[in-house]
Parts: sequence; structure tokens; C-alpha cells
Amino acid sequence: MSRIGKVPISIPKEVKVKLTDSILEVVGPKGQLTHQIPSEIQISIEPEQIVVKRPDDHRTTRSLHGLTRVLIANMITGVRQGFEKKLEIRGIGYRADLQGNILRLTLGFSHPVLFPLPEGIKVEVERQTTVTVRGIDKQQVGSVAAKIRSFKPPDPYKGKGIRYSNEYIKLKVGKAKA
Repeated sequence: MSRIGKVPISIPKEVKVKLTDSILEVVGPKGQLTHQIPSEIQISIEPEQIVVKRPDDHRTTRSLHGLTRVLIANMITGVRQGFEKKLEIRGIGYRADLQGNILRLTLGFSHPVLFPLPEGIKVEVERQTTVTVRGIDKQQVGSVAAKIRSFKPPDPYKGKGIRYSNEYIKLKVGKAKA
């Protein structure tokens, strides 16, 4: 039995959960999320908790068991509290600003990088060097943060670029002068 999969998920009072056919719908104060439950997995919704079960021990069923439980738990956390990722921009002249629904990044290229924000994602720019990505879908928040970071990943020699706020970059030693 999956250690993660067998743990029941508690449902907070402000969150409503509904299962229709194989589509799970979670509604909370921050928004609404839906997820297609795999046919191999069984879900029972009780008044204060959700239990994820699997009918057999096939390899695919075992792998889907823990995954489905974590995805449902992330949906409940997302509609209740939301998720956020913080990015830091380091480098002389590197900065970010928000113009409506477009994030404008100046990263030392000959042109500014314009990144249109997807639906359901909110971005805050603090002090032009700190970008906070917020949303209710954990996968989407992580994907947008990774996309922003990919425009200028941290340089291993000087440390310039976009990095996560909790990311540590081990700097390499440059060439020695002759």
C-alpha cells in the first residue's frame, strides 16, 4: 500500500468537493479547480475527508494511487490558500516591471523580454528585482516561474540572472591570469 496514498485528505469547512462521473471539482474561497480522476482509482468522499483507494496492485495502479492523492491535496490547498514562487533578479541593469497583463523583463539583451501572463496567474513585482508568482494551481505556478527563470538562468561564474529566492548557486572559479 502506498504510504502517501493511504493517508486520508481532510476537507476544510470553506472548501466544497464534488465528484461527478470521474471529474473531481473543488471549490474554495480563492477559486475552483477540476481534475480528471484515472479510471483505476476509486475515491470516496466523506463529510470531513476524502479517501483514495486502489482496487489492485498493478504497477500503474500503484503509481497512480499516491499521485492522485497528492494532486487532490494540492487542489484543496490551492483553492484555500494558493501557491506562490518568488524569483530574484540579480545583475546590473536587470529589472522587471508589470504593464497590465504583461511582465516586462530587462535582462541585458538588445530588447526587453515581454511575457504575457496566463489566465489564473497573478504576478507582483517588488523593488524591480523581486518577482512573486501566485495562483491556485500548483503546477501552473511552478511552470510559469520556471518559464520566467529560463529567460536568463543564473550564471555559474558571476551569479547574474534570474533565480528562485531559496536557490543556492555554487559559483565556479574563473580562469587564472598568466
